[in-house]
Amino acid sequence: MKDIIHSQAPSVLLDRQKAAEFLGVTPSTLAHWASTQRYDLKYVKVGRLVKYRLNDLEIFLSKREVNYEAK
Repeated sequence: MKDIIHSQAPSVLLDRQKAAEFLGVTPSTLAHWASTQRYDLKYVKVGRLVKYRLNDLEIFLSKREVNYEAK
């Protein structure tokens, strides 16, 4: 899935299902995050539909990257 999406432009809009697959969470988790504003994950409203930009999803992940040294 990620390989297919990465071959497209970063401004491509993904529906909630595809965005959830990309992040490894469920669509209901994304809906919960949006309604509670738990995370600063941008989304776009197109009528009643919710869309996520691929670039915003990648930024969201990069902000949560953890680096540690194994002992």
